[in-house]
Amino acid sequence: MSFQAYLDNVEAKTGKTPNNFIAMAREKGLDTPDTKAGAIVDWLKADYGLGRGHAMALVHVIKNGAQISDKHVDSGGAHSDPSDTLILTGKDG
Repeated sequence: MSFQAYLDNVEAKTGKTPNNFIAMAREKGLDTPDTKAGAIVDWLKADYGLGRGHAMALVHVIKNGAQISDKHVDSGGAHSDPSDTLILTGKDG
């Protein structure tokens, strides 16, 4: 599953876009550089029932934004994405 597909599946499950989660994390103070991934994962599991893989995709965008490593672009692997920039506005955005 591509990185973008993880984010799209989170949106389908929760009705919230990655940008919505970024804003909520900011409101909760979970977007600081010293915030541990586990704190974000725990919040997403408790409030949205997300598993670790989907939560970690959101951890990345909360902490790093839309940019992903070039190693995932058109790699042909299971996690290959067509671009190094994720869509954070949602599937319809």
